[in-house]
Amino acid sequence: MGLSGTAQRALRNAWALFVGDGIEPPHATASAVVADGPHRTLRRYGEPDAGAPVLLVPPLAAPARCYDLRPGQSLVQHLVDAGRSVHVLDFGTMDRSDRHLGFEHWVDDIVPEAIARVSELCGGRDVDLGAWSLGGTLCLLTAAAHPGLPIRSITAFGTPIDYARIPFLGPARHLGRAVGEPALTAVTHLLGSVPAPLVQIGYRATALERELTRPWFVACNLADADTLARMEAIDRFQADMPGYPGRLFHQMAMRITVANDLATGRVRFDDRTIDLADVSVPVLALGGSDDVLAPVPAVEAIRRVLPGSPHVRFEVVPGSHLGLLAGLTACGTSWAHFTAFLDDPSAPVPTGPGASVGDVVRVPEFS
Repeated sequence: MGLSGTAQRALRNAWALFVGDGIEPPHATASAVVADGPHRTLRRYGEPDAGAPVLLVPPLAAPARCYDLRPGQSLVQHLVDAGRSVHVLDFGTMDRSDRHLGFEHWVDDIVPEAIARVSELCGGRDVDLGAWSLGGTLCLLTAAAHPGLPIRSITAFGTPIDYARIPFLGPARHLGRAVGEPALTAVTHLLGSVPAPLVQIGYRATALERELTRPWFVACNLADADTLARMEAIDRFQADMPGYPGRLFHQMAMRITVANDLATGRVRFDDRTIDLADVSVPVLALGGSDDVLAPVPAVEAIRRVLPGSPHVRFEVVPGSHLGLLAGLTACGTSWAHFTAFLDDPSAPVPTGPGASVGDVVRVPEFS
């Protein structure tokens, strides 16, 4: 068909993208709701108790579809195919009515409840936790605050620990120290929450080059439906980002970002301190080589704040913040590390020529 066929494909794609319902319909792997409540919908994928239980915990201010982006880019489907009993916790949307909710609401209530429910559904077995970005923070704090929970292991995809190692946050950290907590408290009290549009703009700003070159990218790939479908899936994901509750955003700004509590291993919320040394399960941390939101040095800091964990592994994988979790190469890189870790969380850290235990083992990007 040659040039004529290419032109026809481009016209069909342009119509679908700009006029029709899109290149590819929104994706959702079949699931069943096994527990529900405010900000705690729990979904099971695959057959009941198909295998060892895995609970995927999303970040706050990001939709749970991060684990089920589209066919071929679905960690959920990958784990189901691997014979796991897969569950995903969904926090839903946030608005001003949730302004009083802080980290404690998730660490003491929502996440522990989901872990206990998954364990119950799977015959009392211990649960492997997988989490992306701030979801990893929630899992680490939950495990530290409640060591009796039936947790077998934790895997954190792109979870920053040392916020001083995130260059783009430098100005915000300086501003936070300059204005102080009373000023920020007044602002968050006035706003009540960080609305979804601001969160979406902030996320897009971290990939400014992508946003600026988008028209050229579309024009260059107008005849390539699969490439456009991947772009479309990311656009839908960003458009679904919810907001932050005011109290949690205040804690995130002052304790996690400005005070950099995670890097010290002790996180303080009002009159309570959670010590990461109390995490007593094996942990795998994955850092993306091109991640702006959670650069490799910020993620790698996890190795010095978990002295109570019997095994802490850290791996660098190709990808951006979302790419390391749901990119085209994730199946052969980050997902491969995850499933190998689930097979035996206590296995020795792999070493290569000239490497010693604890060294970063880099993996190639598979096409």
